[in-house]
Amino acid sequence: MFSLSLAIPMLFTMLIHAADSLSYALRLGGLRTRRIALAISLAGILLLVSRTSNMAQGPMVGNLVDTATRGTNPHFAAQLHWLMGAATIGTALAILCFPTMVKLSSRMVVHFEAAGSIPAMVRGMLKRSKIRNATYYITPPSWKMAKRLVQHGMPRRLMLLNVAVTAIYTTGVLSSLYAAYLYPGQAVAASQSTGLINGIATILLTILIDPRISLLSDKSLRGEIRLDRMNQIYGCMLVSRLFGTLLAQLLLIPFAYWIGWIVSMM
Repeated sequence: MFSLSLAIPMLFTMLIHAADSLSYALRLGGLRTRRIALAISLAGILLLVSRTSNMAQGPMVGNLVDTATRGTNPHFAAQLHWLMGAATIGTALAILCFPTMVKLSSRMVVHFEAAGSIPAMVRGMLKRSKIRNATYYITPPSWKMAKRLVQHGMPRRLMLLNVAVTAIYTTGVLSSLYAAYLYPGQAVAASQSTGLINGIATILLTILIDPRISLLSDKSLRGEIRLDRMNQIYGCMLVSRLFGTLLAQLLLIPFAYWIGWIVSMM
């Protein structure tokens, strides 16, 4: 069941979710330095890692579908659950690295402003002295940080929405591939039906989550919200992403049958 053909896409899945989760650290670093636009620009680097990994992952996961369709892979469903487990691991690693990444992001934003471009910034940060100084910013998570997440009220509605969006995104592609396996007569239609699931997540993210985070960030820059509150909000969003990857485990098969039902009626 567990093989190299599964381990490699699991690695890419971990990278995708770790990079997406750590984009919160860049935004928070931008707030701390009051350079949010520069921070969002730097977040493109993490998005590049995520999208490149996603492109590389696709054919590998598709190969799992092919072997399952030929009857040589009886553990296909379990392998998809392993892939979602890798998403949870990647998010958990991002949580462990979050305090360090926030501090590094604050410095990266300042270096980016001084360098004027990302290539010049990267060249400067690859100097031996800069690499040696980077160890100063290593900050492991602490129990004190965890207690701060529940102080002064958690953004429960925002967290629940983020759990739902993350769960849908995590299982969207995998459910469509599993539907292609369950309904071989409509395999192509099912495998191309990811949008039936991910479209819901995109609407929720675009209308309800991103505007709210942007509004809170602007209020923080204007001094209407304390930075400690934004630390808490971004921390809660990161934790909710972790729970979203866990919820995705329960949605894989129901979403697959839902996609199969829709494509069978077309």
